[in-house]
This record gives sequence, structure tokens and C-alpha cells, in this order.
Amino acid sequence: MSSGMKQLAVDCIPPATLAAVVAFWYFAPATLVDNPWTLLVVSSVVTVFVLGLELVFERHEGWRINRQELLTDLFYFILINTVIQRLATLLNEAPLRALKASWGIATPWAGELPFLAQVLLVWSVWEFGQYWMHRLMHNWEPFWLTHAPHHHITQLNAMKGAVGNPIELFLISLGVVALLDVSPAAYLCAFSAGSVVSTFNHANVRSDPPLFYSFFFTSIRHHSFHHSVGYENTRCNYGNAIILFDRILGTYKEGEGILVGQDDRRRLSIWEQFMFPFKPLIAMVERRKDKSSAAG
Repeated sequence: MSSGMKQLAVDCIPPATLAAVVAFWYFAPATLVDNPWTLLVVSSVVTVFVLGLELVFERHEGWRINRQELLTDLFYFILINTVIQRLATLLNEAPLRALKASWGIATPWAGELPFLAQVLLVWSVWEFGQYWMHRLMHNWEPFWLTHAPHHHITQLNAMKGAVGNPIELFLISLGVVALLDVSPAAYLCAFSAGSVVSTFNHANVRSDPPLFYSFFFTSIRHHSFHHSVGYENTRCNYGNAIILFDRILGTYKEGEGILVGQDDRRRLSIWEQFMFPFKPLIAMVERRKDKSSAAG
């Protein structure tokens, strides 16, 4: 096989993985769909698969994962799939379902759509909300403070999409898709599909998907540019998984980032990431203490 054909095969791995995950949910028996662990298992398998691809098809040596990065990423992967997911269920999904029942909100037409149409409906509604939340985080200081820790990462890897301040992780877990009456399999498939795209667009994998994929879905090129050095460079390509929204709404920029991070590109510790949104408040308290000490 020629080098060109080999690279084409590598470039097709993201769309092939996406198709495989959609096929899994389409054919999954009810016992798997109803099992609360299935979504996490699918996400974990995809993540391990992409981490393996990073070892074989490395994109940038400077993004090569080490033990510290892997353990930090694993911490956040567990956090977002346990604590954050539970909070989102209790404070967002459950109240919406209760409101839906009490107000008699119903969308029976959604459940009558073909399976793929149901998946696209849920995925598009979810991602459209994600787009605007992400855009807000880059254009309003209070929200930027919650999101900035995610942009202080200095390399991209398969689990980096889960790295960030817990406040931000909770905010990006909010949505209204619980109001839609679709099949459980389509609902879960939409989130799995988004997870596949997000995993690849944060991964250190030398794969540039074909236009039939990258025109609609976010790729590592789009997202690495979004993570490139300099705050102004981050104010584009907001689509977490669907870059088409950026193309339509005028926030798309072509390019690729190799140096990623913010400020002096210093990697933040987990504690610093957790405390980052409170930096202005901490600075204000310290100034007052200094003034009090000087006056005394």
C-alpha cells in the first residue's frame, strides 16, 4: 500500500469510528440500552482506542502524553462521568423531565422519525446549545474565567475534552434535549456520537478527515486552532462536535494550532484549575489585606 493510501486510511478512522458507534446503538438490544453503564463503557472503549492511535500515528511530538498528563486526564475523565454527570441529572435533566410531565409537553413526532433522524435531532439541538454556551464563555469575562483552565492545557490528547474547571464542566452539561420524545437508543447514540468527535478533535492523532466529514464535524485542525496561543485566536471554531454551526454563523476560521495554551503557556495544576475562576476575588481579598497591613 502506498504512503498516500495509508494516510487516506488513517484520515478515515474518525468517520469510521463514528459510523461504528452509531451502528452499535442502532443494533444494541434493549438490555444494553437500558443498562446505565453502557454509555460509559462505549465512551471508555473509544477513548482507549484513540489513546492507542496516539502511540501509532502521533501528530506532534510536543503533545506526546506522559504519566502526569495521563493521570490528570484520567482524573477529569472520571470526574465528568461521575460527579458532573450526576449533578447534571439531578439539576438539569430530572427537573426538565418533571416540567415536561407537569406541563404536558410532548413531541411524539420526534419518536416517529427514522433512527438516524432522531439521533441528528438530539445531537443538533444539544450541540447548538453547546455552541452558544461555548461562545458565551469566550466573550464574557465571568464565563471565560470558568473556561480558561481548559485553554491553559499545553498539549492535546484524547481525554483533554474533559479537562477543565468543575463549574465549566457543569455548565457545558446543561441542555434541553430531555424535552424530546425520542427512543432511548437514539438519545444515547447522540451523546456517544458527540463524544467520538470530541475525543478525536482533542487527540494527538495524525488524521485529517475527508471533507465529507470535516465540513460538518469538528476535526483536530479546527479545534487545535481554537486552542492556539493568544486569547483572540480562541474566539472562533466554537463547535464542540459540529463545526457547521461556525460556518453558518460566521465564527469559522481555517488553520491549525501546534503551540497551544494561554498566557505564558504554563501548565496549571488541578488545584489551580479548580481555583482559577476565583482569582479576581482572591486578588481583591489580598489587596484589602495589604491595605489593612499598611494602615496598621
